[in-house]
Amino acid sequence: MKISALVRNREGEHQVRLRTNDNVHTLEISPKPTGSGSSVNGGELLFLALSTCYCNDIYREAAKRGIRIQSVEVEVTGEFGAEGEPATNVRYRAKIEANASEEDIRSLGLETDRLTEIQNTLRVGTRVTLDEIDAVSV
Repeated sequence: MKISALVRNREGEHQVRLRTNDNVHTLEISPKPTGSGSSVNGGELLFLALSTCYCNDIYREAAKRGIRIQSVEVEVTGEFGAEGEPATNVRYRAKIEANASEEDIRSLGLETDRLTEIQNTLRVGTRVTLDEIDAVSV
């Protein structure tokens, strides 16, 4: 599975295009009201990625177990310090309502935490490489 995210930004305009293999869609994120940039920051989007991945994976893993999920709520919290410093104290909590015993729901939640790809990507410290910068003088 190949995934990409593209952001195009100029004053008063912010566009987001996401792609997984051949599935392309957009995400509505407004520009900063004060000028250039996005109205959301990267930390918020990172925590959204963690929440979204765990939420989606709960449904995937529940289906394997024959568990019907009624609802999932995932909240990720953490802290960012000085510029350039990584996040610290990143934690998350989940509320899962399903047609299963509390023990089975907890087991599902723990197994999903073990398997969820975004959490595991951060846990191993995946390398991120800047390939190039196209500099355009205007």
